[in-house]
Amino acid sequence: MISPRTLRNLRKELRSSALAKIGIVLVLAMLLVATLAPFMALHNPTNQNLEENNLPPLGFSRATEETTSEMQNGSLVIKNETVLVNASASHPLGTNSLGQDVYSRAVYGARTSMMVGVLGTLLAAILGVSVGLIAGFYRGRVDDALMRFADISLAFPSLVLAIALIGLWGRAAVDIPDPFVMLGVVDPVRSALGLSTGMPDSFVLPGTVIVVVGLVNWVWFARIARGEALSIREEEYVKAARALGASDLRIIGRHVLPNATTPILVLATIQVAAIILLESSLSFLGFSGTTLSWGFDISQGRAYLSTSWWIATVPGLAIVFAVIGVNLVGDWLRDALDPGIEGEGGV
Repeated sequence: MISPRTLRNLRKELRSSALAKIGIVLVLAMLLVATLAPFMALHNPTNQNLEENNLPPLGFSRATEETTSEMQNGSLVIKNETVLVNASASHPLGTNSLGQDVYSRAVYGARTSMMVGVLGTLLAAILGVSVGLIAGFYRGRVDDALMRFADISLAFPSLVLAIALIGLWGRAAVDIPDPFVMLGVVDPVRSALGLSTGMPDSFVLPGTVIVVVGLVNWVWFARIARGEALSIREEEYVKAARALGASDLRIIGRHVLPNATTPILVLATIQVAAIILLESSLSFLGFSGTTLSWGFDISQGRAYLSTSWWIATVPGLAIVFAVIGVNLVGDWLRDALDPGIEGEGGV
């Protein structure tokens, strides 16, 4: 349970920090978009319409070369003409090379990035905190063995290690039914708003990626948890609990872990941003297992940067805003809960 003192510190820091307010707004907006994607998307993000491919965003136009041929005086004459393609109000952020709505794909891409970020961080925290608490509490050979293994893990670049693990295990993904579509509430709401119906009835959860990013990032949690455990194990209340006959497991669960929560919580917030970047990098390289991802859309748009820049720019900006928002929230928590913590972790 959060203590009144902690709540006061959080409110005080929030009132004095404009960046914290911006971060909270960005994170809440991303979570809202990810949760309500079937209602907020303008079109089905997987539907293709080649007649409307590469449409520019509102306020922009695109010049394209069209080749026509006609018969003149018995000869075939080929003409090259420059034609301006204007934006469409039904696609405010444009379309990609397959005629898919860029905005709708960015909305659904938020689901993938946020879920991988949160679930990957949760897995990394469970593994890392468990290892770190055991290493710090028992010290000696146990500490040496676990931390040397952690040091070996840190020797490999996160992206390279993640690609190697995905190559070893394959790209497993799970189809998760969309609860709003399954309940039948999406189409009536969209019809009432004048939007197209027929949204995807499921979304792909890249299971392998979640496991891999958790295994790649557990070390940061282990280092923090170990440091806290080394300090807390020498406290008087821990010695008293041991003198009363409490088991090691009970001491770790009732005394060490609760008092190590603050730095772990701060690190977890920062790690969400790092994992979003890692997931986007894996999607960009084709290792994600889903096509509704910001990184995948950037990869598809890189071939059109000179002519259709919005295909890669829109998901790129979504990544920027998500990472900045999460990092600002992490900084707010760090300053409010424990100003002495240095930011650590990353890809």
